[in-house]
Amino acid sequence: MAAQYRGTPTRAPDQQSAVAAPTAGAPVAVGTAPAPGRPRASRGSALAGRTTPYLLILPALVATAVLLGYPLVRNVIISFQTLNAFQLIQHTTQWTGFGNYKEQLTSAEFWHTTERSIFFTLANVALIMVGGTLIGLLLNRLGKRMRLTLSIGLVLAWAMPYVAATTVYQWLFDTRYGVVNWGLDKLGWHSMAGYNWLGSQFSTFAVITLMIVWQSLPFVALNFYAGLTTVSAEIFEAARMDGAGAWRTFSSVLFPMLRPFFLSTTFLEIIWVFKAFTQVYALNAGGPAGLTETLPVYAFVEGVGNQHYGTGAAISVLTILILLALMSYYFRIILKQEDEL
Repeated sequence: MAAQYRGTPTRAPDQQSAVAAPTAGAPVAVGTAPAPGRPRASRGSALAGRTTPYLLILPALVATAVLLGYPLVRNVIISFQTLNAFQLIQHTTQWTGFGNYKEQLTSAEFWHTTERSIFFTLANVALIMVGGTLIGLLLNRLGKRMRLTLSIGLVLAWAMPYVAATTVYQWLFDTRYGVVNWGLDKLGWHSMAGYNWLGSQFSTFAVITLMIVWQSLPFVALNFYAGLTTVSAEIFEAARMDGAGAWRTFSSVLFPMLRPFFLSTTFLEIIWVFKAFTQVYALNAGGPAGLTETLPVYAFVEGVGNQHYGTGAAISVLTILILLALMSYYFRIILKQEDEL
């Protein structure tokens, strides 16, 4: 009986009551409501997660607004004024409304310059995209050493400052001592020995186009090669097994897969070529006789060269509007792709 009693001990009354009913302040059992502080913490972390990306880009947005926004607003204000050397000396403000815009929109010279700028941009962008794509394909086929050598050359060409590149091209195409004329003369084109490359509209545009294309090819080629590295080799193998040639593989396989790359790169190149100023002005100042002036050069010549600052500001604003009109098609495509994603 004693052993049985020791094996089944009894609890004290206070212990039994403690087990049966938890006291105040004891842990909450499973299934009860969560602590009131937890939902607030989760809502706060979610709000912080949504606002963090905007806070990270806020410094860049502020810098952009200060460095670009303020000059743009001032330029728009000046475009509604008659601001010449007289107004600058007298410190007077003479508002003209839309007079500067009306003068340019009814000017044959402005529309000739606009047409020239558009064709110049389209020709350069087409050459840049085709040449950059071919060089990117070449990089994908070369070995490691040759790929590294070609990549270094591309980076050096891309990193060269615009004024330095323009000076080099002026030396290359010099009438008397240029390497290009000397080389053509040695190859049998003796009439090119003293040819003036900057004496006509077509030859001047040819030199400018060659220089701009040469500086833009590295960006397209290296980015296209980077895109090719994301394409599996099994896809090319499958295309070859199906009997697809080089062009069919590119048009039916590579281009659809890398379509976002081509759209974004073309978008950037149109902006870069259309606003090109340094190469055009530093090479021949828009000559001969203004036949190679593009809209940025035309705005600079009218505004700074002729000291018609209001007119130059109006031309620059119209240049931005024309560029936005040219890019409207790509804007629609990009927005459509974002909706599909």
